[in-house]
Amino acid sequence: AQLVESGGGSVQAGGSLRLSCTVSGFSLNDYAITWFRQAPGKERQAVSCVRLIDESTYTSDSVKGRFTISGDIAKNTVWLQMSTLKVEDTGVYYCAAMVGFCTSIPVEGERLMDYWGKGTAVSVST
Repeated sequence: AQLVESGGGSVQAGGSLRLSCTVSGFSLNDYAITWFRQAPGKERQAVSCVRLIDESTYTSDSVKGRFTISGDIAKNTVWLQMSTLKVEDTGVYYCAAMVGFCTSIPVEGERLMDYWGKGTAVSVST
């Protein structure tokens, strides 16, 4: 199983980026994908999750209304559209796969993840 993130970069506050997570070795019919981020010096936190088979999602309050998660099972890809970016959105963004429901993310978080990507860096400046 492999997950590869792309789309990170540097952007000014208020700008947008779209991250991609392309998976191989397993099907998005069977796994939910969660985006996590880790800011410098801080713990990794869950940002958003999608289970494409039933289109259920979870989004953290810190990005609600600004970030949108979506995906395409046939393309083996999940996207995280990030808009109105803030300096505090800076960090390394990881996608991870789990068998389960996104509703479990707020409580269990990364303990549920079976596979991880290597991350893509996002830097937001003023």
